Amino acid sequence: MQAMNDSNFNTSPLFRNGILVLLLLTVALIVHNIFGENGFLALRRQQKELHALEQKLQQLKQENEQLGKENQSLKSDPAAIERLAREQMHLAKRGEKIYTRSDQAPANPPPAPAKGNAAQP
Repeated sequence: MQAMNDSNFNTSPLFRNGILVLLLLTVALIVHNIFGENGFLALRRQQKELHALEQKLQQLKQENEQLGKENQSLKSDPAAIERLAREQMHLAKRGEKIYTRSDQAPANPPPAPAKGNAAQP
């Protein structure tokens, strides 16, 4: 066998330019696969977004289930209706008084009676 030396190796400019073009194309493809619109980084970003959306979906399913239970309770349980009326609408039974602290003022305070309609003694 004959050892390869520089005289047998084809070093023509066409060969060198062909190798250079192939090398540049390879680098361009690698960069495109990493940084391109559908590249590795875009895939990672989409995976993170998918994970966040799946968590949000799970949270909304739990909230929906809780609201469904509360809805069913309000349809069938008079005590639940009374509790909701007391908490949110600040209603009271006859003879009861409602006290609110100033730091916990009701979001929807009960309407004040009109002064023109008050009975005169």
